[in-house]
Amino acid sequence: MKEIKAIIQPFMLEKVLDALAEYEPLPGITISHVQGWGKTRPPDAAQTTTVGGHAVAQKCKVEIVVTDDLAPRVADLIATAARTGNPGDGKVFLVDVLDVVKIRTGERGESAL
Repeated sequence: MKEIKAIIQPFMLEKVLDALAEYEPLPGITISHVQGWGKTRPPDAAQTTTVGGHAVAQKCKVEIVVTDDLAPRVADLIATAARTGNPGDGKVFLVDVLDVVKIRTGERGESAL
């Protein structure tokens, strides 16, 4: 199993969600509003705030856990939908997941997704 973590521009979230909603095998999605900076920290970025004297950009984090066979397609869907071609578009990370436990039923592994 893989966890896909994507950090994207907030104004691209709807487009990413629309792309993911059309992909039937997707088990679920978590969305968080986060702040941070990358290699390029443009002072004129849209949606920038200051935290502790440091300029940080507003971003959205999308997290999804999928089976290994679905991971490349889901990562591509996110990257394609979130791409503007400008600095700050974000990143998609694929991380190995060792196990999953469904709290309600106690199921483990892929069946818990």
